[in-house]
Amino acid sequence: MNDLTRPPLPPPPTGLERFLRGRLLAQLALLRGGGLRLRDALGDVLIGDAQAALQVTVWVDDPAFYRAVAAQGSVGAGEAYIRGDWRCSNLVALVQLLVRNRDLLDGMERGPARLGGWLLKGWNRLRRNTRQGSRRNIAAHYDLGNRFFSLFLSSDLMYSSALFAGPGDTLETASQRKLARICAQLQLQPGDRVVEIGTGWGGFALYAAQHFGCHVTTTTISIEQYTLASQRVQAAGLEDKVTLLLKDYRDLDGQYDKLVSIEMIEAIGAQYLDTYCATLTRLLKPDGLALLQAITIEDHRYEQARRSVDYIKRFVFPGSFIPSISAILAATSRSSDLQLIGAHDFGHSYALTLHAWRQRFLARLPAVRAQGFDERFIRLWEFYLAYCEGGFLERSIGVSHLLLARPGYRPAALAEAR
Repeated sequence: MNDLTRPPLPPPPTGLERFLRGRLLAQLALLRGGGLRLRDALGDVLIGDAQAALQVTVWVDDPAFYRAVAAQGSVGAGEAYIRGDWRCSNLVALVQLLVRNRDLLDGMERGPARLGGWLLKGWNRLRRNTRQGSRRNIAAHYDLGNRFFSLFLSSDLMYSSALFAGPGDTLETASQRKLARICAQLQLQPGDRVVEIGTGWGGFALYAAQHFGCHVTTTTISIEQYTLASQRVQAAGLEDKVTLLLKDYRDLDGQYDKLVSIEMIEAIGAQYLDTYCATLTRLLKPDGLALLQAITIEDHRYEQARRSVDYIKRFVFPGSFIPSISAILAATSRSSDLQLIGAHDFGHSYALTLHAWRQRFLARLPAVRAQGFDERFIRLWEFYLAYCEGGFLERSIGVSHLLLARPGYRPAALAEAR
């Protein structure tokens, strides 16, 4: 490497930054399950187990990183990555290592970072998912543009976990398998009237209408998604089978045989979980079935996560939250007559999905830049995809298919026996 390509030397840390560096190293001194090598202007420090399989190197290129961590904990570390203050040999492995040491990570949120956390909570309260707030929050993510998402999603434009059966699966194959499984669980058939909360770009509606001959009414509040989904439905000649709405889920009416909601529940906000579950019941016939694909968090960490603001809420999906399965079931019990009749967790498939998205995203960086996105944006998205992949690999978050039924539902075999 010549002098022109060598990264610039890190600026010398101030006295405060030296102190905060020492404080951070002390907080991480009991790191277990892997090794973390920290390299900066002050030298090279190894924390944790040097013999473990999981080994990560972090280069701090600007000691402002230490101030960011002290002020806002893990969110500050993420923001410092966006600025380019630090680099990492393997972001996914770093996330895995930190998840394995969540007790130490929680310590980073104390002290001065507690004030930063309070400020973030105040900011997050302004992002409540009222009808107007939901449109603003959704636009903040999906108004990045259809051309952007098409750079890394599968060809069916499903922005949700695929379902992998083995290492030989392509993303496209796994995505189609997920859609087939949803339809099978719902026992879709010609003549069914299906409502979908959260259109995406129309992937499920197109699949169900084409393969099962049912009629799908699907709604979104993203103008970008609505526009492209409309074009796709028209191109497929399915205008008589798919009805697209640009409407908040709370404003839907009618009753349907089946209901689908694929990774939409995370966007409603914890305050509206009961409203969402009540809406599911209201939209279903007395013998109807509902299938939710939901990202979920461990039950014992739900309340902490609900009250705090993490990297995803701050920089990627404002107004979002991750429910636990218990929180979903408690809300259905309070607000509906739905009963859980089937559940399937496939969190490892989400790790594989995110890995595929991240590899595609990084392979298309010239196209990302050509759309007007800068290096800060690229680092933000690289960190987001790696952050999620590491979480799914460590099973701190999962994804499930939850099959729910109203009281009048009877399995076909039982109905025939009667």
